[in-house]
Amino acid sequence: MSKRAVLEVIALDVEDAVAAQAGGADRLELVTDMAADGLSPAPATVARIRAAVDIDLRVMLRLADGFAAGDVPRLVGVAAELREAGADQFVLGFLDTDGGADLSAVERVVDALDGCAWTFHRAIDRAADRDALRKQLADLPGLDTFLTAGAAGGVDDGLPTLIAEAGRNGEPGYGQQVLVGGGLRLDHVPRLRTAGIDAFHIGGAARPAGWAGAVSEGAVREWRTALDAG
Repeated sequence: MSKRAVLEVIALDVEDAVAAQAGGADRLELVTDMAADGLSPAPATVARIRAAVDIDLRVMLRLADGFAAGDVPRLVGVAAELREAGADQFVLGFLDTDGGADLSAVERVVDALDGCAWTFHRAIDRAADRDALRKQLADLPGLDTFLTAGAAGGVDDGLPTLIAEAGRNGEPGYGQQVLVGGGLRLDHVPRLRTAGIDAFHIGGAARPAGWAGAVSEGAVREWRTALDAG
């Protein structure tokens, strides 16, 4: 029997979280302010969502639009506040001015997570050298996932890269799970599954009314059904 694919859904509030879980999501990415591509939510929001659902939550650590870390001591403080609110998994990713991993910032934040699991998000798709970035980050504690579309323009552009990287699973820098998201559509899924990719991330695809509307249980269930069909 094939392994059940992971379905992660972006949630902004309790309503989103409950609908996503009911539709079959395995995990939620918690953010606020999608106009800035997703920033850290308020600790109170995280606490309410944690009380409302029992699936895994990955909470964004990001203070402003873009991929610069910005105020790292503040990020460390936000991480502590979110952990106190019940967060035990996170999403983060920072680049330096040359498009490489900002290792200093990443390491300081990861130290504050004290072993919590985390995803390096789509900053990888803006990296000057994604292979080098993977290898730089590979041994950081807690890193178990890269969220990527394979290209800055989204899965349509990045599909060949995603398939090629899936074929390198187990090589240095390629031991983490690939979580595909960013312009992901259902028609992409068969090729990605054939390549061995088993984790998928949706945001707008779960919201028929767009970002002004809530997550639709039915839209999430459509994805769950498609992924379970193999």
